[in-house]
Amino acid sequence: MSTDLPYLRSYPASLQDQARDLLAQGKLGAVLQRKYPQAHAVRSDKALYDYAQELKARYLRNAGTINKVLFDNKIHVVRHALGLHTAVSRVQGNRLAAKHEIRIAAMFKQAPEEFLRMIVVHELAHLREKDHDKAFYQLCTHMEPQYHQYEFDLRLYLIHVEQAGTRLWGGDGS
Repeated sequence: MSTDLPYLRSYPASLQDQARDLLAQGKLGAVLQRKYPQAHAVRSDKALYDYAQELKARYLRNAGTINKVLFDNKIHVVRHALGLHTAVSRVQGNRLAAKHEIRIAAMFKQAPEEFLRMIVVHELAHLREKDHDKAFYQLCTHMEPQYHQYEFDLRLYLIHVEQAGTRLWGGDGS
């Protein structure tokens, strides 16, 4: 009997098998906690905004302005995404003005800094690249060289939460 791992479907079978083995042995959570021993210190929406602005200033100086960055309790990871980038256009006089917002799933308020960074980098990359294509992922790895490793480990964490029903950093609350 093989456990379906929806977050790893696009990964090679060998990696999926390793994840299944760790899950079956009850070791997946321990492996993740050893690799990422503590949660980040970004706890408020203001701190998250400052965190995103710092990354944007370092890597995307000429990209659009970010008007709002916040942790969102309404984002359900299974049904939607880890985070969302939205651009709302409004008419101001004879021109259009776009307001960019980044929302991060509230469950990542207590997660390793590497996971938060990967999600924020992903959403910031949408300021320049709308589609998930080669240019998009090149921009992500420019901003965070370990982007793909962090994404994979975050997917393992989502499997752990789904299978074990517990969060590793911060307990069951967010």
